[in-house]
Amino acid sequence: MTAERFDVAVIGAGANGLVASAALGRAGLKVVLLERGDTVGGQGRAVEFAPGFRAAPLGIDPGWLPERVARGAGIEPVDRAAADVPLSVMVDGGKILMLSRHPKRASEAIRAYSAADAAKWAAFTALLRTMAGFLEGLYQRPAPDVDARSPSELRPLLGAAWKFRALGRANMIEFLHTMPLSVWELTDDWFEFAPLKAAVAAGGIQDYQQGPRSGGTGFVLLHHLVGAPGGAVRGRVPWRAGPDAFVEAAEKAARRSGVTVRTGARVSRIGVGDDAVQGVTLESGDEIDAGAILSTADPARTLLDWVDPVWLDPEFLLAVRNIRRRACTAFVLYALDRILDFPGPAPSNALAGLVSLTADLESLERAADCAKYGRVAEKPHIELTVPTITWPHLAPGGKHVLVARVQYAPYHLREGDAWDSARRDALADRVTAAIGRVASGFESRILHRVAWTPGDLSVRFGLHEGSLTQGELGLDQILFMRPVAGRGDHTTPIAGLYLGGSGTHPGPGILGGPGWLAARRILADRGRANRSRGRAKGSGGGAKRNGGRTKRSR
Repeated sequence: MTAERFDVAVIGAGANGLVASAALGRAGLKVVLLERGDTVGGQGRAVEFAPGFRAAPLGIDPGWLPERVARGAGIEPVDRAAADVPLSVMVDGGKILMLSRHPKRASEAIRAYSAADAAKWAAFTALLRTMAGFLEGLYQRPAPDVDARSPSELRPLLGAAWKFRALGRANMIEFLHTMPLSVWELTDDWFEFAPLKAAVAAGGIQDYQQGPRSGGTGFVLLHHLVGAPGGAVRGRVPWRAGPDAFVEAAEKAARRSGVTVRTGARVSRIGVGDDAVQGVTLESGDEIDAGAILSTADPARTLLDWVDPVWLDPEFLLAVRNIRRRACTAFVLYALDRILDFPGPAPSNALAGLVSLTADLESLERAADCAKYGRVAEKPHIELTVPTITWPHLAPGGKHVLVARVQYAPYHLREGDAWDSARRDALADRVTAAIGRVASGFESRILHRVAWTPGDLSVRFGLHEGSLTQGELGLDQILFMRPVAGRGDHTTPIAGLYLGGSGTHPGPGILGGPGWLAARRILADRGRANRSRGRAKGSGGGAKRNGGRTKRSR
């Protein structure tokens, strides 16, 4: 078939692909956006899991949309909902400790269990906000280049150092102390009430196959707080209009900028010749010529599955193969005839946020240990949310959706066991029983339930082994080392092939951030190439003019 020619082909129409394609289209480039699924949106899209019931389980945390990213992609403002209680935790007796994002209210709630913890809460949340705020600055710019030589290359590195210095001596020390720390140690340093420590620490192991005792989980906690409102210790504020409000706004921006959107377009190969990309071949056999390709898919899938290895250095290939991207999160979705009933007061705004069922750090660590050896814990870490409190349109009138996020559920089960229907049902039974222990009559309210294991997420959303992050947030896989050391600038060894998914800087949860930075890199490289061609043309033209004058003088 005759190949169609584009300036840039963007692979993947999730948040990063939509933002990148919109930004490139606004710059005047001819762009095609290729999406394997039937609709755009990636992990952020809502899906129907039972007749009339919809949910976006992978978008429980809606992420942070930096203003400069939205502006650069031409995305119209998307309002957030008025969420007051992003996190709650079940305590003994079926009571709920609600951690309002207003420190004074949260402190008052904590005081019923620990006066000492209540006195520290405001200072703790303020420190987290300061440290996460520093990361916000880093995440809106290209990763610092530690190999920088020229003044222009050194400028971002010096800028990051200056912003770090602006934190002040005490906060610099706290930041350097927290980054490599385990969330077990961090919460132990501050608090005494076990359920409070477990609820906070869970942010450091979110979608991460490590337990709370693991070093570097302090950084993971901070990463997931980037863009969160002050006073919050988990999660960003949801969109007012619905879970896919951002996706809809980003798709409109992309189409407005002239981007050609193709759904059902599964990539089979990225063509390379003379160490530069030539185009994309789809599973359908269609060929798309492109001067540049920006893949927002998993870096390992892009480089190991779609590119012929002869074009890549063996050492680089080894580094890509060694990217850690272990999946450990499953979901159980429930269609309910009415909302949960907890003993005692349980305001609905608690269920609109996250409700943690894990009462102590030891339980988190034991669940992580099970996953380490290919088992699902008898008591996995479970967090609940009822999205229909914020968005009633996700279910028929008066009915509700409950989403249970479950850790740790490894993709690889021990001794070659597979996630068959029996094991999937066993996981759902385990989660249902855990909810039933704190919400009386829960099972009688279930109209329908479905469990999504990491394997299911792989099939439904095209995620490698169900990994939600395209690469763990270990300290050796962030900034200029994401996805691999020396390639934090979104380039690859192949000219014209760029990476812009959550497996690149700045990572997951920064809506469109990796895609936007990758798009800026493409535009910068094109600008340099055009200037270089212009100088070469000018030099050649000058020689001809000189030659003409010489000829006339003779």
